[in-house]
Amino acid sequence: QVQLVESGGGLVQAGGSLRLSCAASGSIFSIDNVGWYRQAPGKQRELVAAITSGGTTNYADSAKGRFTISRDNAKNTVYLQMNSLKPEDTAVYYCNAVVVKSSRTRNNYWGQGTQVTVSS
Repeated sequence: QVQLVESGGGLVQAGGSLRLSCAASGSIFSIDNVGWYRQAPGKQRELVAAITSGGTTNYADSAKGRFTISRDNAKNTVYLQMNSLKPEDTAVYYCNAVVVKSSRTRNNYWGQGTQVTVSS
């Protein structure tokens, strides 16, 4: 089995920073693309940032210039550095990863989410 566990969420005032981590464990050969998503109550889950196995990144317009996604392949961990946080960033943040388990098997996994609350 493969598990993704997010951590690093919490309560922060507007303008503050948080660093989220997504650690993968289990039967893993390698990790392909990884994305950070967020979902606020009553809203759809949306992609915030993504990173490919080669390190290419992509960001939602709302995150561009404030958030940075990175990865440490040796640790099977992906990070989301969030700076200049705004109240509208408040949501549960989830990581999603395509995990290569063998030469023939690759699957998509979701973490359980971590709450980020930004107060004004």
